[in-house]
Amino acid sequence: MCAGPAAELGITVTVLAEEADGAAAQVFRSAPVGDYTDPATVVAFAQHCDVITFDHEHVPAPVLAALEELGVPMHPSPAALAYAQNKLSMRERLSDMGIPCPRWRAATSVAQVEDFGAEVGWPLIAKVPVGGYDGKGVLLARSVHEVADWLARGPVLLEERVDFERELAVLVARSPSGQAAAWPVVETVQEDGICVEVHAPAAHLDPGLAAEATAAGLRIAGELGVTGVLAVEIFQTADGFVVNELAMRPHNSGHWSMDGSVTGQFEQHLRAVLDLPLGDPRARSAVTVMANVLGGDYAELYPAYRHLMARDPGLKVHLYGKGVRPGRKIGHVNICASTYAEAHERARHAADYLQGVITE
Repeated sequence: MCAGPAAELGITVTVLAEEADGAAAQVFRSAPVGDYTDPATVVAFAQHCDVITFDHEHVPAPVLAALEELGVPMHPSPAALAYAQNKLSMRERLSDMGIPCPRWRAATSVAQVEDFGAEVGWPLIAKVPVGGYDGKGVLLARSVHEVADWLARGPVLLEERVDFERELAVLVARSPSGQAAAWPVVETVQEDGICVEVHAPAAHLDPGLAAEATAAGLRIAGELGVTGVLAVEIFQTADGFVVNELAMRPHNSGHWSMDGSVTGQFEQHLRAVLDLPLGDPRARSAVTVMANVLGGDYAELYPAYRHLMARDPGLKVHLYGKGVRPGRKIGHVNICASTYAEAHERARHAADYLQGVITE
């Protein structure tokens, strides 16, 4: 997704690809294949780079340490990335900052789980501190016995189950020189731990709450020293919001911005990590709806999206070049419109057609 903006900005991007036919390797001329968990491989790759950035948080500490020793600038830095890699570190730091969070506790024993359950009530949320994503490593626990196996593998993050009204996301970008910009607050729609839709901006959101959430996102980016794009996933509650997760990279909640804002998140991420002046994040239209495309009945998508392009010339289809597997994120569609009803209907139809859920 960075390929188009990089070409337009005259930036040469090279990618350490996991496989020769990986999504990024299909669009970047320079895409050597290598193991991102091997420090020697990554250092050999990085010697030819002016700046390093990451497309996920799961880069091992020895690799980050080797890059620091090499002296190539990394955005975000390992010090900032640590708060996206470890949910316990994130909860502790955000709580120290006074950022609204669910009640939480680190547990290493059954007794601690029992005490926390008695305090906040059952069921509660248990999370693996390191490595979870898209609902993986997250458990709605109804009893202490459901958490026991996880405790055997290390500390577990426990959180109260939040009675939220909906899920929102604040997306911001920050450059090394400290310039920052924020997109409109969006609503994210989740099913089985996977984001299926994003509505930008979030409908009927109180302007005061939107301003407060945006201020929190910008403050988190500043105090944690985040450079690049930061996504702050939040729960809207009856009396405000609490922060759920952080992601220090272009994020699913920002895919709408590719077509719906003056400056999309992938261009903004490049601007930020290179310390270029940031672009305008404002929305281009009243409403943009993004719908994720998950793998479904069609192994070959070309006939399906060709039909959709003819049916809806305003539709924007973004496919990732990934093999189709049931439930796998293989692309997304964006619709810009004047109303939520119209944007949602058109985006939902396109995503469902690409997945084979509907046939006309």
